[in-house]
Amino acid sequence: MFAVRDEHVALDIVQDSMLKLSEKYAGRPTEELPLLFQRILQNTIRDFYRRQKVRSTWTTPISSLVNGDSEEDYDPLDTIDVENESPYAAPPLKQLERAQVLEFIEKCLHKLPARQREAFILRYWEEMDVAEAAKTMGCSEGSVKTHCSRATHTLADALKKLGITL
Repeated sequence: MFAVRDEHVALDIVQDSMLKLSEKYAGRPTEELPLLFQRILQNTIRDFYRRQKVRSTWTTPISSLVNGDSEEDYDPLDTIDVENESPYAAPPLKQLERAQVLEFIEKCLHKLPARQREAFILRYWEEMDVAEAAKTMGCSEGSVKTHCSRATHTLADALKKLGITL
């Protein structure tokens, strides 16, 4: 999880997240809004850090990017390394496959019963532990484990039918 240390920036991020929630998900059932807001907030924080990283990359002095050999084919962007953990470090075909699998998983998630979907998202996408998820859902830890197990088995079966192994 990311933490925003500047209070003013944090408040701006929360405000942006609330606006996105109200603009895009106003028609959703009320019980889905807390999870949607958590996801939107998390993505907004990640976007903030991505923008910060890009800004700091592009504000690097141009002189530090210039090759001393003065080759015509030299591209200063070649000096910027992409992190190995970045999804963009993978070849385009792998990126496409990953995007398709994630899209299929999201479609399958929408078909799950609400409690299973909620437990799965809290545990695996929001990375909450069982106790946090139980508190958020207002149920016992055993119930969270049961919902997660059922959701995981349903998703695994759906992926297996398509020949997808993770």
